[in-house]
Formats: sequence, structure tokens, C-alpha cells
Amino acid sequence: MAATWKGSISFGLVNIPVELHSAVTDSRPRFRLLHAKDKSPVNYERVCEREGKPVDWQDIVKGYEYSKGKYVVLTKEDFHAAALEKTKTIDIVDFVKQEEIDDRFFDTPYYAVAGKGGERGYAVLREAIRKSGRVGVGKVVLRDTQHLAALTVVDKALVVTMMRFANQLVEPSRFSFPDARTVRPKELEMATTLVESLADDWQPEKYKDDYTASLLRIIKAKQRGAKPSLPAAEKPQTGEVVDLMERLRQSLEGRGTSATPRRGAKRKTRRAAA
Repeated sequence: MAATWKGSISFGLVNIPVELHSAVTDSRPRFRLLHAKDKSPVNYERVCEREGKPVDWQDIVKGYEYSKGKYVVLTKEDFHAAALEKTKTIDIVDFVKQEEIDDRFFDTPYYAVAGKGGERGYAVLREAIRKSGRVGVGKVVLRDTQHLAALTVVDKALVVTMMRFANQLVEPSRFSFPDARTVRPKELEMATTLVESLADDWQPEKYKDDYTASLLRIIKAKQRGAKPSLPAAEKPQTGEVVDLMERLRQSLEGRGTSATPRRGAKRKTRRAAA
């Protein structure tokens, strides 16, 4: 698998050569847009607004629109200059407690694979992070964009997760949320019991993509010219919850319990593949 990025992890005066490889994969079916009349694929063209003609990739540049219809053109050299020569380094500046990081900051994970000559330094850094229980936080330029990045350990791998900067998060204060004072004690007690009855250990393999599985069944049935057979979908309850207590009571009865959780679940840290 080709590397997404090649460079080094830098902390203190230590530089460890690494390659970044995607830690996630997309197994969902891919679709093409077709002309309904003859089922021929529809292609997109890059068309110049002024000339109305297609433009080759070699004749396309990136521009920033600073006012309506007026642009500043940026070259590859401009992007490299803005990166302050940091395009090939993941600069770790802090090691922080994992529980202090809001999950909203985490985005796309990558495996950092040791480069030639960096195996020993890689192992030392990995074990130091594991022993400290902390997360390395730094910056990296990936695809002409600077990202905040988290450095964590999963088994034998160092994982670099692209993060969002603070100014990229939308503050909750922009929205209106229900006040806790509207919660009735009995409703809270029953809701807590329901939560406890659903308590379990984190087992990611048990959660399946049912929607994609159904799509694939439909695709295979259509290939055979047959009608797809899908399990009947449960009809969701919609509208305002008029009698919350009754819904909670029915939910608890549906779980076959009134208080007993499935089993005590200790939360496991998630960071690597977030």
C-alpha cells in the first residue's frame, strides 16, 4: 500500500522517519452516475466559465477570491512557503492527558510506519507514550493543509490522528438545548435504569453496517433479475413524546429487566481509530 505521506516525527531534538498509511478503509459500494435513457456513464468536465470550453488539468491553478470575481493565484511554492518548511515533519509540541481532549477534535487516523533507520527510535517513543498514558499533540501539513495531530499507541503501532483546531469547532452556545431543570426525578431514575440495562463492554466487531449489507443484497438480486428479499423494517416512533414515563416503562419491559445491567462494563480508550 502506497504511503499517504512520508517524513518524520519530531519531539525535542529527536527525529524519527515514518510513513503515514490510512488506518481506515471504505468497503461501501461505489456508484456511477448514468444516463437514464441508455445507462451510459456520465462524465464531468472542468469548463471555463468565460470561454465555455473544457480545461486540461495542466492549465488549472488555485485561486483565492478576495472580492467578487477577483482572485489571487497561489502556486505550489506559495503553499510550501506558508508551511514554513514543515511539510515533512510531524512536530510534537506537548504530551497531554487523553481524557482532557474533547472527542470533537478527532478526525482521520493514520498508522505511522517506521522508516529506514528509525525502528529503534520508533519503539522507544511508542513505549514512552504507552508508559506515560499521554497523547502527543503536534502539527503536520498534509495535502497543502496544516492539521493539529494526535500521536497515540495501539498495540505495536503509533497512530497519528488528524485533529481540528479550536476555531473549527462550532460552540454549543450557538444553539438552544433543554434545561436540566425540566427533568423529573422519576423519569431520570427510569432513564438511568434503562441506560444501565444496556451497559456492555466495547466490542466494535459486533456493530454491523446494516444499510450497506441491504444495498449489496439489492444489487445482487438485481444482477439475477430477482426481487430482493429484505427483513421487515421496524416502524420508528415519531412525533412528540407525550407520556415519557410510559415509554420508559415499555422500554424497560422490552429489555426484560427493571434494574439489572447486562454486565459491568469498563470503558476502554478509543483513540486510535477515531
